[in-house]
Amino acid sequence: MVSSAAATDRAALVKAFDESHTGVRGLVESGVSTVPDIFRHPDPYASIPLAPPGVSIPVVDLSLPAPLAAEAAAAGARDWGFFYLVNYHALVPSDYPDRLLAAVRAFNELPALERAAHYGRSRDGGVNYYSNVDLYRSGAASWRDTIQIIFGPSRADAERIPAVCRAEILEWDVHATAVARALMALLCEGLGLGADTLEETSCLEGKVMVCHYYPVCPEPERTMGIVPHTDPGVLTVLAQDGIGGLQVKHTNEDGESYWVDAKPVPGALVINVGDLLQIMSNDKYKSVEHRVVMNSHEEARVSSAIFFNPGKRGDSVFYGPLPDLVSSGNPPKYRNFIMSEFLEAFFKRDLSSKALIEHFKI
Repeated sequence: MVSSAAATDRAALVKAFDESHTGVRGLVESGVSTVPDIFRHPDPYASIPLAPPGVSIPVVDLSLPAPLAAEAAAAGARDWGFFYLVNYHALVPSDYPDRLLAAVRAFNELPALERAAHYGRSRDGGVNYYSNVDLYRSGAASWRDTIQIIFGPSRADAERIPAVCRAEILEWDVHATAVARALMALLCEGLGLGADTLEETSCLEGKVMVCHYYPVCPEPERTMGIVPHTDPGVLTVLAQDGIGGLQVKHTNEDGESYWVDAKPVPGALVINVGDLLQIMSNDKYKSVEHRVVMNSHEEARVSSAIFFNPGKRGDSVFYGPLPDLVSSGNPPKYRNFIMSEFLEAFFKRDLSSKALIEHFKI
């Protein structure tokens, strides 16, 4: 049990780090040779083994005929909660998402004073640069910095996005939304629903982009890039560079769980099911835990995720299992709720585990 004095000391260290306004990148720039105590995770990689060789998350080819692509996407969402997406460039220019990732790297490698001008935790204005969304709630901080942009339902002022990456972020929002629209249609078809069901439920209208930067780490075995967690929304579209570190928790048919490396695949996006889609599908699709591990690379890792959520809000707009997916033989597994309740539950906790989805189980 942590003593009150130790907790006070930790709180002071967290506050001092946050008020430096330069993030984890600032620690690296200062020449740290060890991971500071507030970032140390107790035995972070000991609980679940790594997958045996040859195990990989599935691949969905968007150039396949729609019925085959829908079948593959549904299988990936049902059995893994994750899949690679390839051959999507009919929807996306060939130089994306690489241009986006390069621009995000350029921002994070600006001089400290230039970055610090953008740092802050207030969600007013819709654009934030910060380190660890749950910095003050988690037991240990993670080794990453983030630019967050809210694209819906209320859209951020584009002028607040750092100039060095503004054009690329705005363009990627358009392209990733086109990808998400196509995937939601396939996933609806995989459930036997009309292709527009999720879009008509406003699931493309709530959008948050987070661009993560994982600086080089002096002791990668002591900390994590992101702790094991599930994404809260409907669908996540992730672009990652070639450094690697993302791992997905998978339980096989024998009930054995292990971490599977989601290694960077040239030209592939990574797609995953969020908690809301698990709820809306009444457990036909699964959100699964994933994490980012640190490694000994001498180059920082960069990724960008867009979380798609329902955009219709208000006290009279309820979400829960989709009506066409429940029956007397398959009753709802979750209660209905409004988005403000869902978001309040999310922001009250730290990122780890699937505690959020458990909050709404019947």
